[in-house]
Amino acid sequence: MGVELVDLSVPVVSGMPIYPGDPEVVVSAALTVANSGVNVRRLHMGSQTGTHVDAPYHVDDLLPRLEDLPLERFTGPAVVGDARGLPPRTAIGPEILPAGLRPGVVLLIATGWSHHWGTADVLAHPYPAAETAQAIVAAGVRTVGIDALSVDRTPPPGDGEFSLDAHRVLCGAGAVIAENLTGLDRLLEAQADGRRIEVSLFPIRLEGDGAPVRAVARIDAPAVTSCR
Repeated sequence: MGVELVDLSVPVVSGMPIYPGDPEVVVSAALTVANSGVNVRRLHMGSQTGTHVDAPYHVDDLLPRLEDLPLERFTGPAVVGDARGLPPRTAIGPEILPAGLRPGVVLLIATGWSHHWGTADVLAHPYPAAETAQAIVAAGVRTVGIDALSVDRTPPPGDGEFSLDAHRVLCGAGAVIAENLTGLDRLLEAQADGRRIEVSLFPIRLEGDGAPVRAVARIDAPAVTSCR
């Protein structure tokens, strides 16, 4: 088994899930080979569409914008915390944080909620508690990803209870947040096998609050052991 690349991104298609209140996603033909000699797609979507990163500016006008952040903030060795199996809308405590958290590491939180992508249950994801976000920041981690709509509770339709507690802790420390990841089960398997994981979360070059990414994990080949 050699090096393995894993796509951690959801496809961008018309009618895909969005955070409540964000722009709906519409992908349509702008030009076609039959009429114009080339195929070009027209995109209508928000900056927080699909698999994306939040810059600190997302929650505070005075915090760094996407264009202010170093590229190093969007890539690095990854460790995965296993928060799968929790009930809907459960706050994730710091006990799920894996060993090895340190500056430069990308922390990925696997809730298993990407399996609900495209269903109404996508809104009912677990989310890191404020104290979990504080523990992440205290460990020096400044890049955090999750396989859910948000690192904070997403209110169900008609529920006015809205919080950005984890966002404010992480963004206030200058961290970037990747949301709507998928495929983290595979990374947990690789981590259990002792394989090194590196993640890239590079956004398209938009300015401001955030941008879609093509998130990819690189899983190194297993270490070779010799027998005598």
